[in-house]
Amino acid sequence: MIMACDIGLKRIGLALSVQGIILPLEPILRTSRKQASQELQALLDTKKPSCLVVGLPPENYADTRKRILHFVGLLNFAPVVFVNECNTSLDALEHTHHLKTQKRQKARKDGTLDSLAACEILKRYHEMLV
Repeated sequence: MIMACDIGLKRIGLALSVQGIILPLEPILRTSRKQASQELQALLDTKKPSCLVVGLPPENYADTRKRILHFVGLLNFAPVVFVNECNTSLDALEHTHHLKTQKRQKARKDGTLDSLAACEILKRYHEMLV
């Protein structure tokens, strides 16, 4: 089992890969860095994935990269693999086109879109392995 996360300032999208099948998980809604890292740590301790895949933006997003690397540093978990997350949110948004506008907006606010982005990150990780 492999876990992926899309770390944001308000939400952390989560996904699992079980025998190659990628499934979105309930996102973590951030109230603080400490709370979010503790919730993610608890999930890692419970699920015991073999690897954590984290989306990381390109180098020209230095501040965001720094925040993500700091957040991952709060976790007591290894191995962590970083995957380019460029456009994963846009890719995830394409999976919501069948929804009505109101439901698409809800998916953005409740973290569903973030977990779909984590699925895209996990998909990219799988593609790297091939």
